[in-house]
This record gives sequence, C-alpha cells and structure tokens, in this order.
Amino acid sequence: MSRHGAEPVSITNAPIAHSQDIRGREVRYLLSMLVRTGCFVAAVVTSGPLRWVFIAGALFLPYVAVVLANAGSRRSPQNATFTPEPFGVLAPGATLPPRDGPPGATRPSTTETG
Repeated sequence: MSRHGAEPVSITNAPIAHSQDIRGREVRYLLSMLVRTGCFVAAVVTSGPLRWVFIAGALFLPYVAVVLANAGSRRSPQNATFTPEPFGVLAPGATLPPRDGPPGATRPSTTETG
C-alpha cells in the first residue's frame, strides 16, 4: 500500500483518548449537577421572584447537563502539518559525506569492486 500522494497526518488533529473524553464528560456533568443542587437549595431558602429563577434552574439544568455531557470534546483542528523537504538523489559516482556516529562505526564502501 503506497502512501505516495496522501495528505500528511498531523498529530494535533488526532482525537483525544476515549478515557480522557469520558473523564471530561463526567466532570462537566458533575459540575452541572452541583450547580443544580445549589439552585434547589437556594430555591428553598429564598422567597419572591428570585425563588422562581432558582426553581427554573433546578428544573432545566439536568437537560443542559446531559446535552453538555453527550457533546463530548471538540478539538479545534490545527493547520500545522509536517511536510518534510525532499533530500534529492545522489548522482552516479557521488560520494556520501562523512557520518557522525559512535566511535568505530563504519560506513559501507561506495566503490565498486570487481
């Protein structure tokens, strides 16, 4: 299978791990439910028109929490892709530059024997 002509893959476009996605959803849901609990407690201890605002919050926040939890994460795509520059081709009879390597390392001979 040849990848010639395929678009380069960018690691910034990779999706978040499933376990991290689930953890983020759980945290968002927990925070929404904490706010709902606060609205319910505030509705019990307050009076007047503000009580109705807290009651509405306590009634509608579960829906909002579920929608937010099911939305998952949305990673904004980055347009930073890695496209390496081609090195070119050695001309016939050209020699390779010396290699930086560990002491004692040898480079295969480029001369023909025979």
